Amino acid sequence: MKRRALPAPITDDTQLARMRAAVRAEAKDRPGVYRMHATGGEVVYVGKSKRVRTRLLSYFRGAYPEEKAARILREAVHIDWEYTPSEFAALLLEMRLIKKLRPRLNVAMKRDDRHFAFIKITRGLAPKLTVVRGASDDQAAYYGPFQGARRVEDSLRELNDVLGLRDCTFERKMHFSDQSELFQIARTPGCIRYEIRKCLGPCVGGCSESLYQQRLAMARAFLDCVDDTPLESLRRDMEASSARLEFERAAALRDKASRLEELRVQFLRLRCGVESLSFVYTVAGHDGDDRVYLIRRGRVRDERPVPHTTRDRAALERAIADVFSPPERPTTRVPTHEIDEMLLLTSWFSRFPKELEGVDRQGQQE
Repeated sequence: MKRRALPAPITDDTQLARMRAAVRAEAKDRPGVYRMHATGGEVVYVGKSKRVRTRLLSYFRGAYPEEKAARILREAVHIDWEYTPSEFAALLLEMRLIKKLRPRLNVAMKRDDRHFAFIKITRGLAPKLTVVRGASDDQAAYYGPFQGARRVEDSLRELNDVLGLRDCTFERKMHFSDQSELFQIARTPGCIRYEIRKCLGPCVGGCSESLYQQRLAMARAFLDCVDDTPLESLRRDMEASSARLEFERAAALRDKASRLEELRVQFLRLRCGVESLSFVYTVAGHDGDDRVYLIRRGRVRDERPVPHTTRDRAALERAIADVFSPPERPTTRVPTHEIDEMLLLTSWFSRFPKELEGVDRQGQQE
């Protein structure tokens, strides 16, 4: 059900008075999502609340931080809202509307999750691994999320060095050794990491494309916590340096291995955390509109009303089997379109850990 505050303002004061009057007359104190519209119908802001009426009236009373409330109301000419069964449902709907509509004030004011970091594997001839603070919808591979971007950057540098993966700019052209027509150009000096043997040198003809892809596959396997080859390589070099009494080099390699080990531990912890977000979650709703959410690996895979009939219960059991039965390979890779939802669910159950006490993990068959 949607309600709309009347548009067509005559003056700023009149506009605000009309929106406030419509909210007072029509909005109810129940969970829901609201949208602020500018002239022409553009949605400039989307918000949610477990008490829609109180939240909307707070804009007009200045209960919000002054800059934020003033800017939103300065842009808006009318407001509409829709109710949801619960605060959890409102959170999901808000996230999905923001992703769909991309309201400019949500983007401009977004506190967002910049304290979270991801490892991104870019696309192209010679993909590179880089740490980013958020994900864009570019079909790249992302691993995460985790906190401590600086530590992750340090660890990722060691992984790149061990495997010889590039870290040069995206504009740098790649010239593999098996591109015979480019061989003379490719051997032109210019890659410092290649010269000191920390990069395979895909930009200077230092390796074939297949060799680079093999090393990239090793990086993916390490990030998926299924192959410790990079870490083992550092440890072997460390032991060899120690045996040759090269203690300074051994100490440096020990520090490198330690940083890489820290990255592996973070990913193991992350993978366990993501896999723990797999269960049947029942949420009490407004006026008895209770809902069942089938959550697997941090994403809502299905949602439906709590069943009250034999037919509905059978349908829910079939849905649980469809969601939880197909095997999924354990990984810390997160599809781009699932990142926001994973962050939302992680945040929700971190804020309300007692909600996990009532979940049904029996549907889980991993």
